[in-house]
Amino acid sequence: MFALQFSVRVLLRASLLFCCLSAWSSAGSFAADRDVARSADERQALSTGVELEKARKWLEAVEFYESNLKEWPTSESLQKALRRSKGQFSIERRYSDQSFVAEMVALPSNEAMAHLEELLLAIRQRYVDSISSTSLLAHGTESLYLALSNDKFLQRNLPRATPEQTRRVRSVLVEQYWNKPVSTPDATRRLVLDVCELCRRELGLEATPVVMEYVFGACNSLDEYSSYLTPGRRRDLFDNIAGEFVGIGVEMKGDMGKGLRLMNVLPESPAEEGGCRTGDIITAIDGVDCRNMSIDEAASVMQGQSGSRVRLQLTSPAGDVRDTTLVRRAVKVKSIPVAKIIDTANGVGYIKMTGFQKNTTEELDAALFKLHREGMRALIWDLRGNPGGLLDVAVEVLDRFIADGVLVSTKGRTSDSNSSYSARREGTWNMPLVVLVDGDSASASEIVAGAIHDHHRGELVGRKTYGKWSVQTIHMGRGETGLRLTTAKFYSPTGNTFGKIGFQPDVVVPEPAPQTTTAYRGAIDPNSDSDIEAGLNALKKQLARR
Repeated sequence: MFALQFSVRVLLRASLLFCCLSAWSSAGSFAADRDVARSADERQALSTGVELEKARKWLEAVEFYESNLKEWPTSESLQKALRRSKGQFSIERRYSDQSFVAEMVALPSNEAMAHLEELLLAIRQRYVDSISSTSLLAHGTESLYLALSNDKFLQRNLPRATPEQTRRVRSVLVEQYWNKPVSTPDATRRLVLDVCELCRRELGLEATPVVMEYVFGACNSLDEYSSYLTPGRRRDLFDNIAGEFVGIGVEMKGDMGKGLRLMNVLPESPAEEGGCRTGDIITAIDGVDCRNMSIDEAASVMQGQSGSRVRLQLTSPAGDVRDTTLVRRAVKVKSIPVAKIIDTANGVGYIKMTGFQKNTTEELDAALFKLHREGMRALIWDLRGNPGGLLDVAVEVLDRFIADGVLVSTKGRTSDSNSSYSARREGTWNMPLVVLVDGDSASASEIVAGAIHDHHRGELVGRKTYGKWSVQTIHMGRGETGLRLTTAKFYSPTGNTFGKIGFQPDVVVPEPAPQTTTAYRGAIDPNSDSDIEAGLNALKKQLARR
C-alpha cells in the first residue's frame, strides 16, 4: 500500500450568511418578502432537479443540485436530493463498468461477503475517523434501497420484477433495517444475510448484487476521497500514477444529448496526431451514436488493445463534422507539459506541473537543468488545476527548492500514519520563486503551497486552494479490487491544516475568464494570463532586492 492525494471536484463550498437586524418595520417587511421569494426560488430549483431525476439524468441532477446548494447551502431538501442523485449516479456508473459486472457481480455469495468483511475491518482499523458499524450498514441499506429503483440495476439483476414487488421490499428496508443498531462483526453479518434472504424470498434476487450494494454503500459513509475500487477503476488509478496507459490520449466530459466533449488532447498521442482538438465533441464511436451515452459507457466502448483501431465522428466548436480513425497505443502522460523561458530580459522560467506522479521528479530535474542552460534566474511554478498525486513525490519536488526543515507531516489514527518529512540541503535550487495556485490546486499541490509559504521560500499567487489536506492509502483488495481510504491528515511545516478551508495566496488575483486552450498543448501567453503577469511582477521585485 502507498499514500497519495487525489482531489475530486466538488461544487459545494462554504457560504457566509449575513443576518441584518433593523428597528425599521419596513426593513423587516422587506426581509420577510425576500425570504418568501427565496423560498419560492428554492422550491423551483428543487422541482427542476426532480425533473432531471425523473429523466434519469443523474449526473446533470448532481451538478444542478451542487450548483444550487452554493446559493442555499443550508437547504435540507436540496442536500437530500443531492445525496439521492449521487447514489443513483454511483449505481449507474458501477453497472456501466464491465469489470464490476464481469468480475464482482458474478462472484459466489461467500466471496462477496468476504469482500464486505475485509472492507469493514479495514475501515475500523485504518480510517482517519471512527465510524460506527451501524452507520456503515445504514449506508449500505440506503444504497440497496436506491438500487431497487435504478434501471440499470433492475435490468441486470431483476428483469422480471414488478414495481409493486420492489416497492414492498424497499418499504421493509426502511422499516426494519435502516439504522438498525449493530455492534459486532457477527451482528453485521447476520443483518446483511437477513437482507439477502428478504431479497431472495420476495424478488428472487441473488445474494451477490445485494452484498455489493453494502460494499460500495458503506464507503458512502466516509469522506468523498475514500472509495472501493472495481478492477477497472484500480487499473485506471495505477495507470494515472504511472503516467502511462493504452488508449487514444483524450480527457472527456459528458455533455448529455450532444456527445463527449474533449477537455484535453494529450501531446504526441493518437488523438492529437489524428486531428482531435480541445473543444471537439465526439458524437459517434465506430458508427454508434454516443450523444446519450454516459462517460463510463463511452469509455468502455473506446477502450481496446494496443494496435486496435477506433473510428470517431467529431463536431468542432464551429459545427464542422468530420471522421477520424485512430490506432490505440501506449500514451505517456507528462506531468510537466510546459517548461520554457517566458521573460528573457529577467531570465524568468516557467514550469507547468499537472500532477505528482511517479515520473514527476525526473521530469522536474530535466526541466530545471534545461531552463538553467537557457539562462533562468527566477521561476514561476504553475500548480493551477493540479489535483495532487503521490505524497513522496510532493516531498521530493519540494526538496529541490527548500534546503532545511520540515516539509510536511501527517497524523492519523495508527502509529504508521504519523510521519514527518524533512528537506535535505544538497541539490537545492535557490532562485527567486513564485507558485501559481487556484481553486483546483489540491492535496499535493497544497503541500507545496504550505511549505513554500511557511519557509518564506517564495510567493503564492492566484486564488485560494481547494482544501484537501488528507492522505489516502491504497489497500489491495480481493482479486483485482482495491480500497482507497483516507488514513491521515497532513500539516504544513508550522503545524497547520486547511481541510475544507483552502490556503490563501500571498497575492490574490481575480478569477480569469475561462480558457479555451489547455496547458497540455503549451498554450501559455504571459500577456493574456493575469496570474502569470502578477507572478512576473512579484519576481521582478524579488530580483530587484538581490
